[in-house]
Amino acid sequence: MRIFLCLIIVFLSACTGVPKGITPVSDFELAPYLGKWYEIARLDHSFERGLSNVTAQYSLREDNAVVVKNRGYEDSKQRWKDATGKAVFKGASDIGHLKVSFFGPFFGSYVVFELDKENYQYAYVTSYNKDSLWFLSREKEVSEEQYRQFLQTVQSLGFEVDDIIRVTHDR
Repeated sequence: MRIFLCLIIVFLSACTGVPKGITPVSDFELAPYLGKWYEIARLDHSFERGLSNVTAQYSLREDNAVVVKNRGYEDSKQRWKDATGKAVFKGASDIGHLKVSFFGPFFGSYVVFELDKENYQYAYVTSYNKDSLWFLSREKEVSEEQYRQFLQTVQSLGFEVDDIIRVTHDR
């Protein structure tokens, strides 16, 4: 039984780690990061499969945790799909590494590894492994140059760029 509990603890802590070769941004400031972000591109995963018009809204709770409200349009069912969770810093509050939960006590990594620190207009985010990836922007669309830069950066870090989905924002 103890071995089983130890394995569960190791597994859960691994889900809040950082992928090899990725470094969370330093000098991170939460206040300018709060607000609405548009998902420009992502790697496919089950909880966002088939969604377009995806946004993330971050706001501060009284206990200094972050409310995470994700929203996307489920094209096949012609309806909006929402998920609300909470995020807290994994360590120091000036490092872009948080842990987020949408399912009770289970947390996953939220690692900001690229950020427009001057204006907080775009961010590249991953999780505990390189199977998750998001390109977020304050605007619904980015220039082709910005998109190419994103692809070059994440490819150089070992992400599967052939599997990236570009998200439409038409609603």
